[in-house]
Amino acid sequence: MKRALKVYKLLKKLYPDASILLNYKSPWQLLVATILSAQSTDKRINIITEKLFKDYPNLSDYVNMSEKALIKYIRPAGFYNNKAKNILDSARIIYRKFDGKVPDSMKDIIKLPGVARKTGNVVLSNAYGNIEGIAVDTHVKRLSRRLKFTENKNTDKIERDLKKIFPKEKWYMLNYLLIEHGRNICTARSPNCKECVLNKLCPKCGL
Repeated sequence: MKRALKVYKLLKKLYPDASILLNYKSPWQLLVATILSAQSTDKRINIITEKLFKDYPNLSDYVNMSEKALIKYIRPAGFYNNKAKNILDSARIIYRKFDGKVPDSMKDIIKLPGVARKTGNVVLSNAYGNIEGIAVDTHVKRLSRRLKFTENKNTDKIERDLKKIFPKEKWYMLNYLLIEHGRNICTARSPNCKECVLNKLCPKCGL
């Protein structure tokens, strides 16, 4: 716990403005952007959603939308067939079962197609300020293992381990601090250990 909090403090000082990079104006838009962001970049998704949300801003716009029409917008996101189906199925479920409002609890939001805990955590925390966990993406997964916060590879188990180590008030920011550090310093292919502010605290420094 003590080492973990030192890591958090150093990263918070380095990235004081770390936050979500996806652009959105409503919980529904955030859900769509987060589904699209799987195995893609936030920059690419923001380009896609700028046009998509201009033409189709509201959840109700997607209820009767065809997959073919949506795919015209989201093709560059990759895995567009599955993403289109999940987005449109989610729109219909939310419209019919949740009165048109994106669920604000984990137990309900993970009932939506293509929505696991990572997506749920992103939407709940940013759209509603509801912190139920820690979103574990590829950067969070890699850094959590390098820093020996977990030995697990399964994202749900990694989240569980992180929640045990860090107090709840740090869960939201932790996600974005690890993402920033994973993008800038502790990259997948060549981590820059020499320039890393965590090099004295990281068990994998230099490896």
